[in-house]
This record gives sequence, structure tokens and C-alpha cells, in this order.
Amino acid sequence: MTDNPKVALVTGAAQGIGKGIAHSLLERNWRVVLFDIDDAAGQQCLKQLPESRAATFIAGDVANEADVRRCLERTLEWGGRLDALINNAGLADPHSSPLEELALADWQRRLDVNLTGPFLMAKHAVKALRATKGAIVNIASTRAWQSEPQCESYAASKGGIVALTHALAISLGPEVRINSISPGWIDVRAQQADAPDSLEPLPSNAHAQHPAGRVGKAEDIGSLAAYLASSEAEFITGQDFIVDGGMTRKMIYE
Repeated sequence: MTDNPKVALVTGAAQGIGKGIAHSLLERNWRVVLFDIDDAAGQQCLKQLPESRAATFIAGDVANEADVRRCLERTLEWGGRLDALINNAGLADPHSSPLEELALADWQRRLDVNLTGPFLMAKHAVKALRATKGAIVNIASTRAWQSEPQCESYAASKGGIVALTHALAISLGPEVRINSISPGWIDVRAQQADAPDSLEPLPSNAHAQHPAGRVGKAEDIGSLAAYLASSEAEFITGQDFIVDGGMTRKMIYE
């Protein structure tokens, strides 16, 4: 680890894509703050990280401004700086509610977490990021570009993330770079700690649909997020990167 390692704050970092992003950053000698609403999952995730790597966990809600302020204050106290903000926390619609049955509270909560959350995180992190000429990476979704039935609230919120990314790139440049990643189908099923072979393999047709020959992994997103947060990507801002194994293009052209 370097004498003055860079510090990243990752939201929704206790599981799935967020956990993969945290691992990718740690492998590149970053210090990482994990921010997640699930305290138990966050503490468990922290315990699973190698002891030689520097990370800490903060529990809170990205859609609650008081929690966001507290998170940023604690991040700066712990790390002394902030070089990257990775906004991953998000809610899908596990019930695929028909439009007529979609409750306003569910619609609002999804937009609060998926869209207002990244706005609040950026708002309170931007001063620290300007000081380090840092970067923001937002995790969107291919649903921002090509939706599915009964996916209105999720598609609207993720589409908003892409638009927010484009707008903030103009507002914050050149001091802070900001890009988004739109994953397609990413397999983030969690194996049980006491049963590492507990997952059934995905059916072969799930892989065959993709030109890359497989569905995505959290590590695929994590590696790209870590690159976009690094100085190697200092000429990249205001972009949205689709990571779906080529599936979206295949759907368009077929």
C-alpha cells in the first residue's frame, strides 16, 4: 500500500455489484469506505475482506440527507481525503408491478434511492472531490436505454442517473470527472458462507444470448468502476458505459 493511498466511498457496498467494486478498489491499493443501509450485511462484508486491506463500514440511507452528511464527515475523518465516489446503491422492482398496481410510495422510494441518493452524495462530496481532482462513477442500468414491461419506476430512475451524469459532467468539470456504467444482466447471487457450491449454475441459454458468451459478474463492473475512478481515465467524463456482454446491441439489431 502506498504512503498516501487514495480513498473511495462506495454506496450499496455490502453486497452484489457494490461489493465487487469495493474488492476491485482494494486490489488496487485504495482505501475504501463501505456505505450501506444494511448494517448486518455491511459488518459481515467488512469481516470478509483481507485484514491487510484498509476498509471501514458506515450504515445509513443514501436518500436521507442527514445520513449522507454524516457519512461524508466520517469518511474524511477516517481517510483524510476523498478521491472517488461510487454511487451504486439502488432498488429494482422485484415484484414487476403492473402500472395500475404500482403504489406511489414504491415509485417514490425507488426514485429516492436510485436518483435522489446519487444527487445527495454528489452534493455533499463535491467539495472534497474538488480538492483531489477526483471522480464520481454512477451505476445506472441498460433499462435506462431499453426498458422491459412493468419496469417503469426502475427505468425512470436509472434513466435519470444517466441524465444526471451528463449534466454534472458539465457543471463540475474540469475539477471533478463523472461517468456512469449501465450494467445489463449481472449475476450477483450470494453464495452461503457454509455452502460455497450452493448456487445452481445458470442455464446455458442464459449465456448463449450474449455475444460475450456469458452473463456479467460483479467483478466486470468493479474493474471498470475502478478504472474510471483512477488517474488513467482523466480524459473521460460525461460518458455512459454499457456493460452487458453485447446483449443490448443484439436485441436492437435482431
